[in-house]
Amino acid sequence: MKSQIYVILLILLVTTALNTQAQPVSAAEEVEKLRLQLLDVQTQEEALRARAAQLDEALKPENIERSLAGVGSTRPEELRESRRRQLQIERDGVAAQLKILEGSRTRLEAAIRDADARAYHESARGVAAEGALVAQSGWGKRWLIAGSISAVVAAFVAGLFVRRRLRSRSGN
Repeated sequence: MKSQIYVILLILLVTTALNTQAQPVSAAEEVEKLRLQLLDVQTQEEALRARAAQLDEALKPENIERSLAGVGSTRPEELRESRRRQLQIERDGVAAQLKILEGSRTRLEAAIRDADARAYHESARGVAAEGALVAQSGWGKRWLIAGSISAVVAAFVAGLFVRRRLRSRSGN
């Protein structure tokens, strides 16, 4: 049972290694991935800006007063001040998140420009020397690595089966 778990873990490790090596990311694919990330950041920014606008509105004295209208207290000014502090803290947190997202958006936009340039150069190279790209792809090297790893795994599995057979024979 223990050896079977080791075999499964080894196979998972090998397949993960092969998948990460066998899938070269082209600049065009990278551009698409970066654009999706940029869209996500922009969506988060819009949501945070909307929340910041809500908080700005809620921070107006008349709105703080209105939000505490149903609450009775012997010290209403302390309640108003406490509510104002809560809203201010939340607004400051939203502003900090917006600042972080703006930095992320700036970095993503720069990365997209770089990836676009690489994609353009890759496509220009591909048109000029289509055969050269196939030779540079390294598939032969990947097949060699995959074959070597497969041979190691097969030898390991065969060793386990032989070991199990020898144990079963010596036990009989």
